[in-house]
Amino acid sequence: MANILVGTCSWSNPGLRGTFYPKEIPGRDMLGFYARHFRLVEVDSTYYHLPSYQNVKLWAARTPDDFVFDVKAYKVLTKHDRTTEPDADTFHSFAAALEPMLTAGKLGVVLFQFPPWFKFSDENLEYIRECKEQTQPYKLAIEFRSGSWLREDTVHQTLQFLRENELAYVSVDEPQFPGSTVPPIAVATSNVAVVRFHGRNRNTWFKRDISVEERFNYLYTEQELAEWVPKIRELAESAQQVHVLMNNCYHDYSVRNARDISRLLGDPGRADGETSPQADSQPRLL
Repeated sequence: MANILVGTCSWSNPGLRGTFYPKEIPGRDMLGFYARHFRLVEVDSTYYHLPSYQNVKLWAARTPDDFVFDVKAYKVLTKHDRTTEPDADTFHSFAAALEPMLTAGKLGVVLFQFPPWFKFSDENLEYIRECKEQTQPYKLAIEFRSGSWLREDTVHQTLQFLRENELAYVSVDEPQFPGSTVPPIAVATSNVAVVRFHGRNRNTWFKRDISVEERFNYLYTEQELAEWVPKIRELAESAQQVHVLMNNCYHDYSVRNARDISRLLGDPGRADGETSPQADSQPRLL
């Protein structure tokens, strides 16, 4: 069975101070503390601004050899920023900054999460292909926010395109609004599969002028997480590695649910706070 890694989206949410982290922990020590408990994290700050080569180098240095980072693509590259068109220089700056993580063998996937207005079309399929070409040799994972990609008349072409281009489909758990949001299907289209949990808060999903924490204010019950256990195990039969990430970043919900699903999957992760120094103890997928 594939190696299933569980973690959270970001390690520095304010709600984790005094709950998961010691209250007075310096910011520079958070990542090392986090890595004593989980083997995977998603870097979300890279969505808001281009990453710094030096910061990426420090992140790689502050984590054990078997730690894995997934990195969220910059918002200009995913067309969330409608005022700026992505160009070759922006792609290059983003990709070059991740080199220390790749060199250290700690880079998992680069997540391209596209906005709701990025709908199924030949033009957008071509743009996804361009994203892959501009970010070689990184492994890309594709998350859609528009249900147009998974309609009955488009789902086969969407998934076939991802398979042909060795792009990982990101399975999601999110509030369901038929016809607009993405259904919670679990599919592996590459040698790595990704599952992201956004919570099921219908009241905040489309609400404007609220914080990220408020939007994802949802604590999964054990029964809700248990629904995903057979799906994740099935993904593990098709892919070499499965990344399971909690994005419900309100208070300490993401950490609590990451521990819950680890337990349900029969993998305590680093529950004892110990790390492995062996670089070859986990398979690397670049």
